[in-house]
Amino acid sequence: MKPHIQAFFDSGTSTISYVVRAPGDPACALIDPVLDYSPKAGRTSTTSADQLIDYVRENGLKVEWILETHAHADHLSSAHYLQQQLGGRIGIGEHITQVQKKFSQLFNLGPDFKTDGSQFDHLFSDGERFQIGALEAQVLYTPGHTPACLTYLIGDAAFVGDTLFMPDYGTARADFPGGDARAMYRSIQRIYELPDETRLFMCHDYRPGGREPRWETTIAEEKAHNPLVKAGVSEEEFVRKRIEKDRNLAPPVLILPSLQVNIRAGALPPPEDNDISYLKIPLNQL
Repeated sequence: MKPHIQAFFDSGTSTISYVVRAPGDPACALIDPVLDYSPKAGRTSTTSADQLIDYVRENGLKVEWILETHAHADHLSSAHYLQQQLGGRIGIGEHITQVQKKFSQLFNLGPDFKTDGSQFDHLFSDGERFQIGALEAQVLYTPGHTPACLTYLIGDAAFVGDTLFMPDYGTARADFPGGDARAMYRSIQRIYELPDETRLFMCHDYRPGGREPRWETTIAEEKAHNPLVKAGVSEEEFVRKRIEKDRNLAPPVLILPSLQVNIRAGALPPPEDNDISYLKIPLNQL
């Protein structure tokens, strides 16, 4: 089945969020939604998320799933807010527990923060199948960018998170804690085993050369044109190029605030005794 896919591009973080459903079916899933955040003011807002809410309500849709491809380091997730407004279950890969354990130590979250993934409604395992109304979806475990990255295969469409970018840009970085360039190469080869006509949907587009945003491509186009991992590129060559590129990359602007929220399924840290929520900034750690 070819699902109906509505994309929403957030220019502030170059993130694409999606509403996915079977044609004529009100059941839908939201994928990788954004919570707006101003690092200068330390203020969140729901402008991006409200666009998804408006679309869902205007089209009479029913949210069954809010799906995260991974714990993002470049934007805050609005999954918690969307669930409060629209319902649905929040899902992520079962290896989110590894990410939670790593960053709960970095942020010194203490024993009250659970690292068992229980902040999410469902933890997906590799190969797991689930329904979005009439749509059948399948989970592919595709680590490398993080140890918890997933690809959601929904009908003829694959939502690859940050593992792949558009064919004129390359792939995600692999130098985050738990990242692994070799694992990323093998994950991409697994994605490349899908039929060439499979539609691929990106989580980010950084618009090389200032072109207009794009977020849909195919397996065939990636194999033919991806500058880092086109068909025929060996694992050793990819790993060398990926490591070289990563050496020159600064940390994402929002990595510290975003991970504190995203390992909580999009919820803000609990308020302290003055009813204010705080984000921590660990010094000299990145």
